[in-house]
Amino acid sequence: MIAVIDYKAGNLTSVVKALTYLDAGEITVTQDPEVVLQASRIVLPGVGHFRSTQLLTDLGLTEATRQAIKKGSYFLGICVGLQWLFEGSTESDGTPGLGHFAGACERFPVRFEDAELKSPHVGWNSLEEVKNKSRLLRNIDTSSFVYYTHSWRAPLVSSTAAVTNYGGPFTAAVEHENVMGVQFHPEKSSAVGLQVLKNFVEL
Repeated sequence: MIAVIDYKAGNLTSVVKALTYLDAGEITVTQDPEVVLQASRIVLPGVGHFRSTQLLTDLGLTEATRQAIKKGSYFLGICVGLQWLFEGSTESDGTPGLGHFAGACERFPVRFEDAELKSPHVGWNSLEEVKNKSRLLRNIDTSSFVYYTHSWRAPLVSSTAAVTNYGGPFTAAVEHENVMGVQFHPEKSSAVGLQVLKNFVEL
């Protein structure tokens, strides 16, 4: 069973529609920690302010996710869902992330290379430095284009599986064992995005 966590900020409809299109099996949209603990795969979609992830702690979903990951369930965070995997974000200093990866997410700079940088970063951009060993990005070529809409970005870490450049490099995808995340929106990224979701479903 795939548990899609509803914390009142995710792009749930599009994500569920994409998973259904892939014939991903049983899909349950939930706020119930017990459902999360029983799931073989967990998806955390994300749109909006990092502060909204506080609800995950308030509902007991943060601890349930930690326990599920520990017992081997696969986890995929999308957009803010990827950012939540880190220790936090300057978008909401008082809101902790899961802390699975070190570092905090930061806003894009106002200027880059002596030019004004538009924020949010919206539209299609390419994946670079795609790691060959990434299971989530299997059959995804370097320079493949995916769709973004975000103003904060995750730092580069040892578990970064792909990089995108906009105002400098940032983590486009992260992967360590059964924990994965993508800053882009696979449900809006056409064939490339569907391949990413298909890879996750087939793990």
